[in-house]
Amino acid sequence: MIITEPESINIKFENFSQTLKNEDIFEKTKRLDIVLKSGVLTGSEALGMICLDKLSPIMKLKEKNGFCHDVIMLGSNSYLNIANHPKVIRASRKALEKFSMGMGAVSNYAGICNLHRTLEEKIAKFYNCEDAIVFPSGYGTNLGVITALCSSNDIIINDSANHASIFDGGQLSGAKIKVYPHNNMKYLERILEKIPNDIKGRLIITDGVFSMDGDIAYLDKIVQLAKKYNCKVMVDDAHGLGIVGATGRGSAQAKGVLGQIDLNVGMLSKAAGGLGGFCASTKEVIQYLRLYARTYFFSTALSANIAGGLIEVFNLFEKDKAGRKELLEKARYLDDRLKKAGFETGHSQSAIIPVMIYDEKKLFRLYQELRYEGLYVNIVTYPATRRKLCRLRLCAMKDLSYYQLDRAIDILIKKGKQFSII
Repeated sequence: MIITEPESINIKFENFSQTLKNEDIFEKTKRLDIVLKSGVLTGSEALGMICLDKLSPIMKLKEKNGFCHDVIMLGSNSYLNIANHPKVIRASRKALEKFSMGMGAVSNYAGICNLHRTLEEKIAKFYNCEDAIVFPSGYGTNLGVITALCSSNDIIINDSANHASIFDGGQLSGAKIKVYPHNNMKYLERILEKIPNDIKGRLIITDGVFSMDGDIAYLDKIVQLAKKYNCKVMVDDAHGLGIVGATGRGSAQAKGVLGQIDLNVGMLSKAAGGLGGFCASTKEVIQYLRLYARTYFFSTALSANIAGGLIEVFNLFEKDKAGRKELLEKARYLDDRLKKAGFETGHSQSAIIPVMIYDEKKLFRLYQELRYEGLYVNIVTYPATRRKLCRLRLCAMKDLSYYQLDRAIDILIKKGKQFSII
């Protein structure tokens, strides 16, 4: 299917994020609506599509125009498809029948049951930490942890490729923010060298596996620098949990520093297949977060059926029986074949594989045509990354067959040649 595009108009994301002079706050929504109805491709055409069944390698999706079709799924963060595991489903159903759909209160009041505590104990044990806290939202986990622990007297040092929730948490905390180029340890040390001696509150924050590139942070070097310059270290291992490391314990294990991270943050909505997030640390830190993390204190607790299912997920993670090895074999197969075909796919060490496009208009058209050829992938451009670094993001899934992977690769090669990407 060939997609044609009307005459281009100004569609930059940031042009609709600010209220213009003499506008009321709704005028920008009307300006955006005009663009979205114009027929110009903006990259948002597939955002908000409807899934017509549970996650599987072949998914039936409903487009915004009502068209329903099957696609090969290379766009899910549920890399292990563990939410469909029989033990997880049984545990979740049992919890649902006992505790119903919602908890009806925040965690610090009457919002948790024994399942929440059991899940936190499982997570703490998984990271060999004293305690853990579970938040009902992944995004809210980073906001809650950072704003609770950091203030105007502190300094946060971020990798430039960190997740948006980390930057938002830092901004809300009021702490001083420094940013080093992605995985650039020399630049990181230059920042650390210049921190005034009177600033004692120092926190280095990094993703474990970076969500746009699939590579792993140099946590071994970060831990060394943190000790040298008296910093604490926080790792958001959203995309590393259950995937990387010798037994799936994440990026710290992969880099040989498991047990040396001060704040082990992770998301329960990626490989874990559920919802929410967590932080594992010392008893004192977790006790403090329960009282001072506003996204925990003021949010209704995670549903018991989600907590029940996640307990079984961590049982599988603990025994390394969630399918991690099979997933990584398929991810490397996909990456290797794409590289041989001529695609630029970076240096992924996880289930995330970027396919660099570098041309936003070309990206929008390619994204459309891939879906109608039967392949679903994620589109990535501003504000998730710079426009000059726009890309497709492929997420390998354990349950994809090699036949399905080959079919996906054939589609990518066909379209890659059509758009002169390879």
